[in-house]
Amino acid sequence: MIDDAALLSAEELEARLRQVGAERYHNLHRFHRRLHSGGCSYEEVQAWALNRYYYQSMIPIKDATVLTRLTDPEDRRQWRKRIEDHDGLREGDGGIERWLKLTDSLGFSRGYVISTEGILPGTSFAVDAYVEFCRTRSVTEAVASSLTELFSPDIIGERVAGMLAHYDFVSKDTLAYFSQRPPQAKRDADFALSYAISHAKTRAEQDLVVKAFEFKCAVLWAQLDALWSAYVDRAVPPGVWAPGTVAGARGEAA
Repeated sequence: MIDDAALLSAEELEARLRQVGAERYHNLHRFHRRLHSGGCSYEEVQAWALNRYYYQSMIPIKDATVLTRLTDPEDRRQWRKRIEDHDGLREGDGGIERWLKLTDSLGFSRGYVISTEGILPGTSFAVDAYVEFCRTRSVTEAVASSLTELFSPDIIGERVAGMLAHYDFVSKDTLAYFSQRPPQAKRDADFALSYAISHAKTRAEQDLVVKAFEFKCAVLWAQLDALWSAYVDRAVPPGVWAPGTVAGARGEAA
């Protein structure tokens, strides 16, 4: 076992976390490169938006489990902003609503999207594993797992620029979810990084912080692996949305 004599400095721990992101963040995945470069078909973009909805919808639920475990009122005030960002402060507001506007524009009925009946098994398994991780592991690990937000502003910039340049079926309005996220993600990442570094008191706890971040990167990577297998390699599993079907189309019964 590594003892406290090997404790990393705050700067060393941050550098290690940033190295994990540089090597494992899902901007390196071939599906995202395909998406941003204009290589995806309309149906592949549909599949991405449909499946990503489940991740977006579960983020505030994940964050609520973390919120109940934060003992400091100021920490709770900071963390609560994440839930407000996604759920909104009123009906018709928030990140989930903006994501539904994207799936609206891609031809899905809201009822079908919200039901999650058409999502891939790989999507549900990865997202559910993330929620369970944040529910059962230490609060420091749960907070550290959100550190992918350190890298999200860059990927959002790439995504929006690439999609607007290559796909005539999206617009700034339908991609409005992403216009709100960079400042929110920076605020959240700054808090999470400070919290994780200050609360990891031993080398063993520091190693768990790094492992938590690696796990979250794997969650995001696994979702894209599932999309590639189903909709690029066309090995669509039974019981999920299939390109060219009417299930989930706006105006059709889901």
